[in-house]
Amino acid sequence: MSQTPVPILFCITELDPGGAERAFVQLVTRLDRTEWNPRVVCLSGEGELVEQLRQNGIDVVCLHASRRRPLAALKKLRREMRQFRPRLVQSYLFHANLLARIAARMAGVPVMVCGIRVAEQRSNSYLKLDRWTDRWVTRHVCVSEAVRRFSIELGGLPAEKLLVIPNGVALERFRYAEPVSRTELHCSDPEFLILFAGRLDPQKGVLTLPHLAETLRPKFPRVRWLIAGEGPLRAELEQQIQDRSLTETVQLLGSRSDIPELMKTADLFVFPSRWEGMPNVILEAMAAGLPIVSTAVEGIEDLIEDGVSGAIVPIGDDAELAARIEQLIEQPETRERYAIEASRAVEQCPTWDAVAERYQELYRELLGLEQKK
Repeated sequence: MSQTPVPILFCITELDPGGAERAFVQLVTRLDRTEWNPRVVCLSGEGELVEQLRQNGIDVVCLHASRRRPLAALKKLRREMRQFRPRLVQSYLFHANLLARIAARMAGVPVMVCGIRVAEQRSNSYLKLDRWTDRWVTRHVCVSEAVRRFSIELGGLPAEKLLVIPNGVALERFRYAEPVSRTELHCSDPEFLILFAGRLDPQKGVLTLPHLAETLRPKFPRVRWLIAGEGPLRAELEQQIQDRSLTETVQLLGSRSDIPELMKTADLFVFPSRWEGMPNVILEAMAAGLPIVSTAVEGIEDLIEDGVSGAIVPIGDDAELAARIEQLIEQPETRERYAIEASRAVEQCPTWDAVAERYQELYRELLGLEQKK
């Protein structure tokens, strides 16, 4: 007689395209459905990734909750838990982590797992709320060792509750992508293309990009900057591009579904982020064979060795960032070496299948289930 799949409720703040959200989808869609019965609850509205989950036969409930009315969101989430009756809740991202642990406590869910995706530096209140509600968490899963250290040293969370499961990488999807036509991007073959891909948010340091473009333009007039992504800073970026007369130099591409192809087209990837956990986009650029200049954010030390497989600069040091970009524009042999070494390094990173299995091993352990052989 076959065993009934164990109900697990996954809770996430939103399902718009982003590194954490895409990682969430990679995890949930790879669960063994003979063993687990997953349901996803999204606190916000119907993001772009909802359909991908539903196409994989996963039930998704979007609460359309307002961050200004957390008690109303908590009530809805508690109701979903009581109706579904999961044996374990897994949450992703701060707001979902906070509400899910309270709702799980109220609904009598025995096991609560929270995913810590970034070394959160936006507000100290986030860290305080994490500490105050940690009593209702069974285990925290950190995306990198740097995030685990941050969570202990600055977050004040108990070390015995923290473990690391890193991001995976879809190696073949990025390694074998076909380049986008430069004509489609309104660029010519002789032009040097610098790519950024990510959320247009203060965390990502995107307002640095127009400054870098303006700084480097006099010496490198054939350099073009491609910025892929959406977010709250788009209007400000557009204004800066216009004010600095960069409309022929910098393109805002908006949200794109062809990031692998863009990475295969670009000559250099620049990542000026201020804080992270383990940036998926860096793994992806490595897999695509794209040379990288990044700030020294959390998780980078696990992926890139400065001067060997990429260039790493101090966070917020725009002068050094510009200098390393200039060096790589002028040195094609260094770009090629970085790309080759990064491609080799990323082969040692786990696949998404391996990451999903590590989560399933954790769930079995916490629920007292027999581990699969």
